[in-house]
Amino acid sequence: MATVDIYRLVKRYGAEEVIHGIDLAIRDGEFISLIGASGCGKSTLLRMIAGLEDISGGTISIDGREVNDVAPKNRDIAMVFQNYALYPHLSVADNMGFSLKLRDVPKPEISRAVKEAADLLGLTPYLDRMPKALSGGQRQRVAMGRAIVRKPRVFLFDEPLSNLDAKLRVQMRAEIKALQRRLGTTSIYVTHDQIEAMTMSDRIVILNGGRVEQVGAPLDLYDRPANLFVATFIGSPAMNLIDATTRRDGEQLFAETDEGVRMPLENHAVAEGTAVTIGVRPEHLALADVATPGALRIAIDLIEPTGHESHVFGRLGRHPLIVTHSGRVAETTSAGVIVAPGGVHVFDRSSGRRIDAPAASEGSEKR
Repeated sequence: MATVDIYRLVKRYGAEEVIHGIDLAIRDGEFISLIGASGCGKSTLLRMIAGLEDISGGTISIDGREVNDVAPKNRDIAMVFQNYALYPHLSVADNMGFSLKLRDVPKPEISRAVKEAADLLGLTPYLDRMPKALSGGQRQRVAMGRAIVRKPRVFLFDEPLSNLDAKLRVQMRAEIKALQRRLGTTSIYVTHDQIEAMTMSDRIVILNGGRVEQVGAPLDLYDRPANLFVATFIGSPAMNLIDATTRRDGEQLFAETDEGVRMPLENHAVAEGTAVTIGVRPEHLALADVATPGALRIAIDLIEPTGHESHVFGRLGRHPLIVTHSGRVAETTSAGVIVAPGGVHVFDRSSGRRIDAPAASEGSEKR
């Protein structure tokens, strides 16, 4: 187990800077995910930690030891790749023990380490098989076993489940998280799948254009996104966004759209006349009769039943709106919606930042 400290990390390819001064402190034994859209820098950052990419500026330290100029093999890390990277001519046992063989570890120790990892991963019946005789999930377990036998201080995962089918991904993400808890090894996990990040991580790092947007526990990011990017990136379906201006009627503060639709704002310290973007998650909207007091009238364009719930696609004036309804919804062209108490997020329209959030997020520094 180990801490990983990243300070003002920069990566340039020629004159183009792709990682812009990232600060991040990863705790001992933590499972942390790096997530963001394609090209955001998450895999580049992981490869810099691994030593597979040169550092243009800043430092990376493992357990307080700067590793900028330390070769990958001497960083005491193990990496699990998307494509398994198994040797097709070697058995499962030989694949798992290959790195130990290269280090001239005695054969009895290799056999013992391979057996322990195979028992842990349910691979004992397959140790004599070749990779071509394994399923995708079994091959990924072999790749993980190869990392485990090294007993590294840090595991690095680079989108390890993206080649698996949906059902197997669900199974494997549960297995990886359970395994990490048993081993207690510090783990850094790159994924484009927000469900993987939400269900597996102790904390999530959201990257955008080579910068950290927010760092926090999964539900903290979901409940209190620091800005519009995080608000729309985390959550499926995405958060509804409505442009409005704050107005006051007596003691009550409202967000009012340019079409005159009003939404009451509770416990938001924002001046009247401020241009804001209101965010409401689809599950925080409830369908109601249009005559219900406080209901907002929406036009309904499409209803998608998924079985246990339905996604209702509609419009509040010119703003598209999605409502997640628990259960079935009869076909209709209009309905009322009621916003759940505390379900409104308020963002400054010009900066995109959450109005009632601190200027900087835990573990990150915006640049």
